[in-house]
Amino acid sequence: MAFNPPETLKYETRNGVCYITINRPQAMNALNLELQRALPLAVQEFDDDDSLYVAVITGEGGRAFSAGADLKEMTSFVGTDDDPRRSGNRANGPTLASVEQCRKPLIAAVDGYAFAAGCELSLMCDIRLATKSSSFAIPEVKRSLIAGPGTTHLPRAIPIGEALLMTLTGDPITAERAYQIGLIQGLADDRENLMRQADKIAASIAGNPPLAVKDVKRVVKVGVNLTLEYAIHFREKYFDVILQTEDAKEGAAAFAEKRPPVWKMR
Repeated sequence: MAFNPPETLKYETRNGVCYITINRPQAMNALNLELQRALPLAVQEFDDDDSLYVAVITGEGGRAFSAGADLKEMTSFVGTDDDPRRSGNRANGPTLASVEQCRKPLIAAVDGYAFAAGCELSLMCDIRLATKSSSFAIPEVKRSLIAGPGTTHLPRAIPIGEALLMTLTGDPITAERAYQIGLIQGLADDRENLMRQADKIAASIAGNPPLAVKDVKRVVKVGVNLTLEYAIHFREKYFDVILQTEDAKEGAAAFAEKRPPVWKMR
């Protein structure tokens, strides 16, 4: 593995699934600069590994998925020209925002607080699950800050009124409310059940042909921001390409022969 994760991040793989765990439970899994650099590298490592098909991102400890950026670390930069949050000071290479560029599916398994950058990290994922005790917030406005993906991605994930309620008040919402408005796609009674749900979805995705899975993700995520007419043209381009693959032929043959398909990824 080319990527060497720090102690604050666990990177594990099994059965074609990658498990990326934020490992700062003593700090509510706050995203310090080390994690902000390591997380996108971990996702990139997963994306480049042909033996892995889907990733689950979660937080260690059960109290927080992530409470957001490490504000204690940030206090030394506030008001200075060296503030790493300023657009001109962002380090070269992948950033947290680049997580959403992953070609493969990402599942966020939220157990506890998903606040600020923690909530935004979950927004970078394709599917979000949470325990009933979890909560979500975009509280930056309370500190006279403008959220990043919280202001641009959240209104694309839930009704705009709900997004404005969260971003203008900065107040948290419960996991049950998040489920009601479509922010999360599944509720779990506890962490054990949460990971069972994540494993089940991951296994279902991993059993599908990887080339088609990647193209479906791209068509859906790009197409949702296009007019319907252009979205159809965009979809048809990928449809014609995937139709010529060996996997498309294998899928039809396996169905006709009533046997499990064997995907060749070509």
